[in-house]
Amino acid sequence: MAGDSSYTIVEYFGGDDGYRCGYCKNDKGNFSHGMWSHTMTVQDYQDLIDRGWRRSGKYVYKPTLKKTCCPQYAIRCHALKFQPSKSHKKVLKKMNKFLSKGELPEGQEPGQFIVSVNIDHNALQTTMHCVGTILAKKCSGADPSRPPCRKAKDLRKERRLQKEQTRQHGVSLTKPAPSLAIQPKSLEDLVSELLPDDASHRLEVRLVRSSPPSTQFKASFSASYQVYKLYQMAIHKDPPDKPSESQFQRFLCDSPLEAEFSPDGPEVGYGSFHQQYWLDGKIVAVGVIDILPTCVSSVYLYYHPDFAALSLGSYSALREIAFTRQLQKQSPKLSFYYLGFYIHSCPKMRYKGQYRPSDLLCPETYAWVPIERCTALLDESRYARFNQDPDAGDIRALKDVGRALVLHRRAVMPYVTYSRKRKGASDEREVQQYASLVGQQCAERILLYRS
Repeated sequence: MAGDSSYTIVEYFGGDDGYRCGYCKNDKGNFSHGMWSHTMTVQDYQDLIDRGWRRSGKYVYKPTLKKTCCPQYAIRCHALKFQPSKSHKKVLKKMNKFLSKGELPEGQEPGQFIVSVNIDHNALQTTMHCVGTILAKKCSGADPSRPPCRKAKDLRKERRLQKEQTRQHGVSLTKPAPSLAIQPKSLEDLVSELLPDDASHRLEVRLVRSSPPSTQFKASFSASYQVYKLYQMAIHKDPPDKPSESQFQRFLCDSPLEAEFSPDGPEVGYGSFHQQYWLDGKIVAVGVIDILPTCVSSVYLYYHPDFAALSLGSYSALREIAFTRQLQKQSPKLSFYYLGFYIHSCPKMRYKGQYRPSDLLCPETYAWVPIERCTALLDESRYARFNQDPDAGDIRALKDVGRALVLHRRAVMPYVTYSRKRKGASDEREVQQYASLVGQQCAERILLYRS
């Protein structure tokens, strides 16, 4: 992978102070450890999120689950095994109906705001080139690769004839004829449902690299920011001057991740992107995502509040799962969709567990455990060890802090060498805490800045 010669460089901030929780509104109940990342390789970030870390802009943080008021557990969906539920299908059908006929759900008109919970509120507290995927495919006739559609009344007539033949000839039809077997539509079928020639709207999804910013990203920056500003004002009740352009840049555009490419990776490469939803030539929603070696990681979603009735939070998640499956065809290891954090103690945030099959990250062994085995434990206690094997441990636990790499006066050295040169009070306790949180493997790759 390109970037093997690059280093991740971080400054560790610790995590002793509590701050306001965006979920339960506890003024000082939210605790996490954090570090500022000047630059980061995608492999290092992949390994960090597999230890419960998460980024907000260039700030990377790890909730202190035993101490924080609303424990946040990393959650991932097995994208290749995902099957849309009945409610997911309703979301996709609602969008297709809107595109086809221009109809929003009954009783909901543009301008009626519906709060989306498809965000991590505490992230707000801690601060290919353009790929066009046509969602609204226009139908220009029958698809020759599919069997012709048959009317329901014709199928009923055929079944009646078969029953009559069975009665007359004593033939048992315990299994339906193969020609009558109805295969459930795949996620891709539902997302790319064909629209009539006279469809009311056209939706296009564009993937643009946000860091470093591509030409397409720069050209659409202002329009994208305006949607973000409207979203923050309508959904989060921010005053007009709060969602500033600089805040938008820091929170959703800046990223420590390098653009990396690999022969066995996706054509678009790895790194940070904005997935823009263009409706009739205008941006109506943006999904901020990271493409990493084994997953697509959802960072944030914002949308024009006039279209809240279309359940864009759920719709974009389904689109991103389909996108993950598309990338996996190019990069076999890339098979998971990370949804950020699952917060069982906050009922409105449990929806992330509906994208199944999914796993939660054990906060002690860092093993992924099926969510069905975790929720019962969380019903009993806000904090839980999900791995029930008492002998299991953290296989990447810190063993030797002296081997952790540091960056001191532009020189890279192991911590044991730096500590001999250091003058003044020892910083070993702080470095030990940092290295324990990132694990031995990352500690030996990531450069910890020391003044």
